[in-house]
Amino acid sequence: MISKFYEIAKYKGKINYYLLYGENDGQKLDTIETIFNNFTKENTYKYSEREVLADTQIFFENLYTKSFFEKEKLIIISEITDKILGLIKEVMESKTQDVVIILLAKKLDKKSKLRNFFEKENKAVVVPNYEDTPQTLIIIAKKILHQNKLNLSQEYLNFVIERAQGDRINLKNELKKIIDFCRGKKKIEFNDILKLTNLSENYDASELVDNCLIKNKKKTLNILNENIPSTDDNILILKTFLYKLKRLRKLRLNLDEEKDIEKVINSFKPPIFWKDKEIIKKQINIWKLNDIEEFIIDLNNTESLIKKNPQVSNQIINNMILDNLDKGINIQI
Repeated sequence: MISKFYEIAKYKGKINYYLLYGENDGQKLDTIETIFNNFTKENTYKYSEREVLADTQIFFENLYTKSFFEKEKLIIISEITDKILGLIKEVMESKTQDVVIILLAKKLDKKSKLRNFFEKENKAVVVPNYEDTPQTLIIIAKKILHQNKLNLSQEYLNFVIERAQGDRINLKNELKKIIDFCRGKKKIEFNDILKLTNLSENYDASELVDNCLIKNKKKTLNILNENIPSTDDNILILKTFLYKLKRLRKLRLNLDEEKDIEKVINSFKPPIFWKDKEIIKKQINIWKLNDIEEFIIDLNNTESLIKKNPQVSNQIINNMILDNLDKGINIQI
């Protein structure tokens, strides 16, 4: 069966098999923490698909064996692909009791055998987890701020959401830093937020991305040469590129209709922070729509390459940035 993420609660206690797929890891995490919060750490078991398939005997022993204190258990298996379908069918046919299994997958296309099985199976639920919209992130942020009795101006809030690169996990982490900072304080200044939400210890990933997208080769190379990012930093750089390129793609599509670059930027939702408007205008003038889309594809391939070869992640990210510094055509508007 297919379900929306906000409808899962109605299946609790009736359905024991769930497939959550898509790029929105934060939404998946929220779903598990909210809907399945009756499971404790002691009766929650986490695996990757690789671990399960490497030794299915141990997995089945853990599946069917319960301690004296366990009434039910939650099993979460991540990094799911079609390879696990046979095992899941075997588990379902065994009609095991008091076990809830949640499968976590990234993107699954319509041809996925696992996705098709869950969509047609009335004993299982499949939930697509699409990327958060800016409006969704604003709602999440305002709820968190309200719960902590903290007010931020819309301008400051837009800036924090911008720093989160469209990721609710990043957003929650940034808000937590701001909330902790504000304990015992009556007011927070913009400079405080700027310092608190820096995306990296030794440089700002946003600065690197912005300079690459405006073809400032000298500044881009200086940032690359002066810092030695970790693998996590490099993944963060990719996510920052992805967020800004998706925004740039939407702006360019809007510009094809409106034809007025000032109106397009000023009417964009969520509002673009004032200090970013000029640099975004330069980016729009440089990048054609097909170049943006090719860059996004390149980002996805680069992320896969980094995850497979983390030991050379710096070389991989540098090559990607240098290649794209020479792409893009200057468009006069």
